Amino acid sequence: MNFDLFGDVNWLAVFVAGAVYFALGGVWFLPGVFGKTWSRAMGWDMSEDTEGPGPEIYLGPLVACLVASVALALLAEGTGSTTLAEGVALGLIVGIGLVGSVLFVTGVFDPKKPQPMTWFVVSAGYHVVGLVLASMILSTWQ
Repeated sequence: MNFDLFGDVNWLAVFVAGAVYFALGGVWFLPGVFGKTWSRAMGWDMSEDTEGPGPEIYLGPLVACLVASVALALLAEGTGSTTLAEGVALGLIVGIGLVGSVLFVTGVFDPKKPQPMTWFVVSAGYHVVGLVLASMILSTWQ
C-alpha cells in the first residue's frame, strides 16, 4: 500500500460520507422501518416503557462510520474510482464481499440471537446501502 494516498484523500468528502453512512442508520433502524424487526431479531425488548440507552451509545458507530469512510476513500483513490458507477461497484464489493460475509458468519454462529438470519439481513442491508452511498460520495467528490 502506498501511504501517499492519505495526502490525496478529500477529507471533507470523508467526513460527509461518514456522516451520511451514520445518518442512514438513524433512519434504517427507526421502529417504522427496520428497528422493530432488528430488535426482535436481537432479542431486545424495545417497548415504550423500556428505557433505552443514552445518546453516548451512538459515538462508537459514528466513529466506525468515519473510519470506514477513510478506508473507502483510500480504496477509491487506490483503484482510481472517480465515477458514480465505480463508486457503486466499490461500495457493493466492500459491502457484500467484506461486510456482508463477515456479518453472515457472525449471524450463523451467534446462538444468543433469536432470529440470526433476520438480524443478518437487516444489519448487512444497512451496511451495504451505507457503504454504497459513502463510496458514491467519495468516488465522485474529487
